[in-house]
Amino acid sequence: MGKIKLATERELSDFLVQVERRAFKQAAFAVRDDHAALDVVQDAMMKLAEKYGDRPADELPLLFQRILQNAIRDYFRRHKVRAMWTTLMSSFSTNHDGDEQDPLETLEVESDSNYFENPSKQLDRQQTLAVIEDALKELPARQREAFLLRYWEDMDVAETAEAMGCSEGSVKTHCSRATHALAAILKKKGVQL
Repeated sequence: MGKIKLATERELSDFLVQVERRAFKQAAFAVRDDHAALDVVQDAMMKLAEKYGDRPADELPLLFQRILQNAIRDYFRRHKVRAMWTTLMSSFSTNHDGDEQDPLETLEVESDSNYFENPSKQLDRQQTLAVIEDALKELPARQREAFLLRYWEDMDVAETAEAMGCSEGSVKTHCSRATHALAAILKKKGVQL
């Protein structure tokens, strides 16, 4: 029996740096609020480091995706409960202070550098990506989740099913519907892939 090699602190840190931007975009697509998405990703990263940081490095991507998906679901549960209590409590309150302020201001994300590429090609690619990102926002949540895990995170069907907590058949169905819906949305917007 071979000895299992556990992730070092450096491997864990490198993994988190590598996955940070994609995880943020994935969470932002799901919760549709950059500040909330940042909180979700930070919570998921902390949970991975605290509870699973001693696991083998090759297990980290799947563990992190599962934790991230659970954190997104927890966000929606908390949001629903908070909305219910806020509504109930507002009927007793005479003082309305306004919106809560989030202590985190913004997330600055550096864009990938394509310094030597033709500026018109850069602009075309950026515009196409923006249209694709907008189209992704129009998908139902489970289709978007399956699509992002399979084609953005490059997970196979089994890994995606485990991360989403559903069957492999459901993943295939969600991905198929997502790709067809995206193709139709993009075609309407004049993007041919």
